[in-house]
Amino acid sequence: MSYPQNSTGMTMHPDIAEMRERLERTASSSGAIAVEGLILLAGVYAAISPWVVHFSGQSNITVNNLIVGITVGLIGLGLALAPERMLRLAWVAVPFGVWLVISPWVVTATHGARAGIVWNNCWIGGVTALLGFVAMSLLAGLTVGRRISG
Repeated sequence: MSYPQNSTGMTMHPDIAEMRERLERTASSSGAIAVEGLILLAGVYAAISPWVVHFSGQSNITVNNLIVGITVGLIGLGLALAPERMLRLAWVAVPFGVWLVISPWVVTATHGARAGIVWNNCWIGGVTALLGFVAMSLLAGLTVGRRISG
């Protein structure tokens, strides 16, 4: 028995097309582009910060910042290259930012983490979490707009 194939599928549904159009408008707005770029820069800075602030001699926190920074940078790069797919994953920057804030006390072998490490990670972690919240608010504005209009 042969079942008829639906050539239009859900991809051609009017609501799907409208959602894609609204997401593209939101993702290509100047505010969204600025947030994507700032997330990328925050990730790059977190990755290179052990050498900028001169705490690369402490291998645990250096590796931590390098891995978290590269990950946040890749999130920012993904947001810049494919915003329509990555905007829903922008919230991931928030826990990474929180981790950067608490990591000097969790990762360092000694409980007396140097002030430079603590200040560096608190600032870059706070900025990363804040940018994650801003990116999330862009998505929240998108879904609220869809509920109001639909």
